[in-house]
Amino acid sequence: MRAPWICSFFFAFFLIFSSNTEFHSCSQKTNPPVLPNPYFRIPSPLMPVSGPVIYVRYPPNTLQPLPKANLSTTWTNDESSIPSINFTDGSRIRVILDKEKFACGFFCFGNCTSYLFAIVIKISYSPGYIFGTKGNPTVIWSANRDNSVKEGAILNFTAAGELVLHDVDGSIVWTTNTGGKSTAGMNLTDKGNLMLFDGYNSMVWQSFDHPTDCLVAGQKLLQGQKLIPSVSSTNWMAQKDSYYLQLTDSGLFAYVQSNPPQVYYKRLINVTKTNKERIYIELLNGSLCFFNSSTKFDSIDIPQEIPLEYTKLMPDGHLKAFGGEMVADLLTEYDFGDCSYPLACGRNAICSGDVQCSCPKSSSPVTEYFRAVDDSQPNKGCSEVTPLTCNATQDQHFIELKNIKYFTYTANMEHVDMETCKQACLNNCSCKAAIFEYLGSNSSSGYCDLPSELFSMTNFDVDANNQVHASAFIKVQNGRYKSPKRKNHVTTILGSTVGSLVLLVILVVVFTKFIGQKEEVNGEMEEEYLDKVPGMPTRYSKDMQEHGTEVVEMMKVVSWCLQIDYTKRPSMSSVVKVIEGVMDVESNLDYNFLWTISMQKITNGYEKRSKPMSASILSGPR
Repeated sequence: MRAPWICSFFFAFFLIFSSNTEFHSCSQKTNPPVLPNPYFRIPSPLMPVSGPVIYVRYPPNTLQPLPKANLSTTWTNDESSIPSINFTDGSRIRVILDKEKFACGFFCFGNCTSYLFAIVIKISYSPGYIFGTKGNPTVIWSANRDNSVKEGAILNFTAAGELVLHDVDGSIVWTTNTGGKSTAGMNLTDKGNLMLFDGYNSMVWQSFDHPTDCLVAGQKLLQGQKLIPSVSSTNWMAQKDSYYLQLTDSGLFAYVQSNPPQVYYKRLINVTKTNKERIYIELLNGSLCFFNSSTKFDSIDIPQEIPLEYTKLMPDGHLKAFGGEMVADLLTEYDFGDCSYPLACGRNAICSGDVQCSCPKSSSPVTEYFRAVDDSQPNKGCSEVTPLTCNATQDQHFIELKNIKYFTYTANMEHVDMETCKQACLNNCSCKAAIFEYLGSNSSSGYCDLPSELFSMTNFDVDANNQVHASAFIKVQNGRYKSPKRKNHVTTILGSTVGSLVLLVILVVVFTKFIGQKEEVNGEMEEEYLDKVPGMPTRYSKDMQEHGTEVVEMMKVVSWCLQIDYTKRPSMSSVVKVIEGVMDVESNLDYNFLWTISMQKITNGYEKRSKPMSASILSGPR
């Protein structure tokens, strides 16, 4: 009868003894560093830690944030009201809802003059390790990525069940629009999903239904939804003028923004579904899986050594999968290289090898149709020297570039020959190039793409095993029809005027030299009267004999400077070299002394004709 009582006594004694006794092992536990109150280190110091260390600061008289919140709650974005997590890269989040791995609140970077209401991954996992995210903490969702708020902004979870974000001036920046839907509370889930729920714990609204640039493990990207990248790693505004990833009923497509959008990646699907069924993709068990309702029918497998956490569409158009650190560059590793991305080298540029960028060149080394936007950054693309205009299509022709591929997967015309493809582009004012491809030796049945905007093209090497033949025919405009923008218009006029004045000074100096030489030979000048005496033999001017060649050369220089196509006119440095005898004037000059260029002025974004340019601005430095 006493046995149970004795066992209970010894068990209680053991608990008291063990709670006051320190056990040591051969592997001594390292004590965590002592941090000044009120800072606490996360994660637990019992776990190995690598990477940047994260510290949490709890302001006086505030409680540690919970993963849930009730109605009629207000949070003010200031240091005295909300506890903050400070990352060693300079970023910070003032935590409203907190989970072990995720945090939801006011997030900022650097000088923290603007904030996002966002969800971030604050802790990443690896087998045996827990560590703070390297670099910037990952923002997986934000409510106001295009409209940040300032210090003092307010988040209000109203009594009506609506979550409303106000800026410091009181203006409404964002809302869930859930008023009157029986919302009972708010919760941040273990998967990083911000959810509003009703009295039956059913979902009323969730952040997973409003993706930004990330797809978190367990989150579904539904048919019709998009991932749009941020501008940069520290600027989370949506980059709406570049890339986006979208799931359609035909498959998964990656686009570059243009009119119309151009496809640079596609994963087609073949599945039978009813009108009520919706296709979605989900990051699940190390794969990007395709589902029809709840049935998996396809997947993109991702090799990984640690559990995948999210995929992200990057600012450069790459779709990357992460698990603590980057695991895979999905499109690049499994489908094509870096040069196949539309903006690898910018617009109108050629990408070769390991992203070596260059501008298209014509067969004539003298004529230049494209120039680098920034010589110090070749990947910024190339600009047209003379923009294409629909008002002078008769003065357009092609630059042919052989062994060039274009990223787009869509051909405008099929089973056509090269000339048909080129003519179709010439007949279409919006066409920027004719991209022609064919297989084997049958060039009469090829594929023709007519892009309205021209992005990066890829140069490829041809070998005996390569059955694909591809060429790009870039449409260019003759130089005399150039219609520059207003900001360049004044610069062109001033440059031409200064150049013409310099040329005029040179001509004056030359003719002054001639006059001085004539004054030194007065005797010869007096003999000119003898030429008028009848019966006298014909006499020849010594000046003409000595300087006739120089005069002819000067006239050639003038003709060179007044060519109709002013892209062929020489620079002032070239003119000086001709006068010094270092180089010769080009042959086959196309000039007309009676032809003038009409000035154009731009009014409200439209080009209108103005009075003709004076002769003093017909030629100038280029």
